[in-house]
Amino acid sequence: MTVTHGTPLTSEITEILVTRCGLDADAAARAPAASLEELGMDSLALLELSAVVADRWRVHIPEQAGQLSIGGVADLVAAAGPAGHTENSIVIAAPLPLVWEITNDVARWTDLFTEYAVVEILHRDGDTVRFRLTMRPDENGVAWSWVSERTADPATWQVRARRVETGPFEYMRIHWHYDTEPEGTRMTWVQDFAMKPTAPVDDAAMTARINTNSRVQLAVIKERIERAYAGGGDE
Repeated sequence: MTVTHGTPLTSEITEILVTRCGLDADAAARAPAASLEELGMDSLALLELSAVVADRWRVHIPEQAGQLSIGGVADLVAAAGPAGHTENSIVIAAPLPLVWEITNDVARWTDLFTEYAVVEILHRDGDTVRFRLTMRPDENGVAWSWVSERTADPATWQVRARRVETGPFEYMRIHWHYDTEPEGTRMTWVQDFAMKPTAPVDDAAMTARINTNSRVQLAVIKERIERAYAGGGDE
């Protein structure tokens, strides 16, 4: 399957249109400036696109979306912007398949992350897993816990996750993607979220907290995977 090139958001909109709305990816790649109507997207396809965009980004797609190109839809979403957004990555000196295997073994995340005390797998359906995470007690002795769901796509080396039990968040969505680099594998976490009005912190404070914690955990994961690779973990 050919995927339209461009910004990550354009690629994500393309993926939605292909997997959920029946878009011909090759036709989109040949005519990147074409409108959605010109690409054959009917009213039902546009309704599905609107529903997914509203759920994923809390952005309303106007009725005349059929007159927009894929890039135009991406620009619309980008202009609205998520309430909270973070992006953090690290290069791990190990092959991508090994990094993928280790980091997507959710049942063993307590061996990979320092912040999780318990992982309980609740349901599996193909590449989708629903699970409960319980963190180690914080400075106040509170052990936060919630249910998340993630779907891995080995064909594109991407994972999309969301909190099912959102707690203080209006929503929380996480996009993991993996890329091969000369030094090894770059793993990137992108998180889009919004805090509830009743949450103890606002979007800005949570953004700072997530950025700080992500950098700590990425460094830990890098060290543990590189140690496993050096010890023959790729065999």
